[in-house]
Amino acid sequence: MWSFIVSLIIGGVSGWIAGQIMKSTHSTIINIVLGLLGGVVGGFLGSLIGVGATNWIGSILISVVGACILIWVYRKLFK
Repeated sequence: MWSFIVSLIIGGVSGWIAGQIMKSTHSTIINIVLGLLGGVVGGFLGSLIGVGATNWIGSILISVVGACILIWVYRKLFK
């Protein structure tokens, strides 16, 4: 249960950071959701190139990269 809550917090923070980096005009809720999904995308892409997170800072970095990718895709699909 604790790891699930921590994952949600990391995803939320990652989504917020990615929104700031990408200068997103989406709502905070959409950025948080994209951050959560970005953790999955970032983890998948990281595993493809052999990069993994061993602590919470690495998890946030990987999630931010994934969320930035998702924000970019979201912009392309819905504009």
